[in-house]
Amino acid sequence: MTGKQVVNGDHVRHILAEMTMEGLYDSSGDWAYSVGLPAKRGVGGGIMAVAPGKLGIAAFSPPLDGFGNSVRAQKMITDIASELNLNLYEPS
Repeated sequence: MTGKQVVNGDHVRHILAEMTMEGLYDSSGDWAYSVGLPAKRGVGGGIMAVAPGKLGIAAFSPPLDGFGNSVRAQKMITDIASELNLNLYEPS
């Protein structure tokens, strides 16, 4: 909104790697395999996923699954990522 850069570009690779490895805690590996996007969840039901160089997807909707991740947000992001072929681990 302000036009100011919030994150130093040199840090983006590290942030996205951390999001991929730990952003959804115990389900991060399954998420990386099935959805293929770095993501970070919050305890209230929000998830932010990133398709590097393309777009970000944010969703908020309780209830949470057994891992503490929003059921509906996971579904919505999964559907969008699939429809737009955003999985980083799928051949293009």
